[in-house]
Amino acid sequence: MILTVTLNAALDVTYQAPGIDWNGVNRVSAVHRRAGGKGVNVARVLAALGQEVLVTGLAGGPTGRAIEADLRAAGLPTALCPIAADSRTTLAICETTTPVTPDVATPEATPGVAGGGRTALFNEPGPEVTPDEVQNFLTTYETLLTSAHVVVISGSHPRGIPADFYATLAAVAAGKGVPAIVDADGDPLRHAPKGRPRVLKPNADELARAVPGGGTPAEGARALRGRGAQAVVVSMGAEGLLAVTEEGTFTARMPYAVQGNPTGAGDALVAGLALGLLESSPWPDTLRRAAALGAAAVAAPVAGDFDRDVYAAIHPHIVIT
Repeated sequence: MILTVTLNAALDVTYQAPGIDWNGVNRVSAVHRRAGGKGVNVARVLAALGQEVLVTGLAGGPTGRAIEADLRAAGLPTALCPIAADSRTTLAICETTTPVTPDVATPEATPGVAGGGRTALFNEPGPEVTPDEVQNFLTTYETLLTSAHVVVISGSHPRGIPADFYATLAAVAAGKGVPAIVDADGDPLRHAPKGRPRVLKPNADELARAVPGGGTPAEGARALRGRGAQAVVVSMGAEGLLAVTEEGTFTARMPYAVQGNPTGAGDALVAGLALGLLESSPWPDTLRRAAALGAAAVAAPVAGDFDRDVYAAIHPHIVIT
């Protein structure tokens, strides 16, 4: 079982509209409302790939109840810990374009999908969590790890969570022999290597903030490894992936850019990394699958989904060096 941790769970609302007037009134062509947060998105992708998952984290108030109801409706098993404050809502506004189906035989073509224009994200900060609620979650987490083979710890902290809490969660997992992936930004990312996670997964901007003056992405990734992370995988958008690991440094290059909604692409990528850990796959295979899942998620209209046709089209053409 793969356990995903989402401390700042959200109700994700996505508006799709053609040719958005960013200074005027727009008619929304489609609305999607679903439970979200980075760990929830990872769990959705893994479940779609046929993996056993369990979603844990924090949820409270009317929004928290809506999140739990949506997860139940999606058939995703949960062990969310209650909090008194209301969980957050996020909003994504996506400008749609005309869909174009990717051609497997011509990988140089650039596929477009509905949602292929600009995307604006509005993320609420999240609820205030009390020390007792933090301790209750930690106790639950330790229990859930006894049945987990991999744990994914991802997303932002709600208010009241210690800055080094992801390092604590990673260290607890390591003590129980469960490899942890941490996908975070800011202070949680800077502290995370102390917990010796199996994988840290920043994007290029997050890496630059975590290692200011760190030079190239490879140098920054090596700096995080030097602080305790066993491997660092940096997502670089259309440029692919950089992985600095105990087995060496790898790059995964994309054959073409996929147009669409980038929200959730990093979460799909993390799902691929988690599956690689679960199956003890070689790094080249893990990175190729992770990069393809990230690209396929861009082609899906909402976070937590991926386009299987895009995945099949792009996976064989990703170049690993």
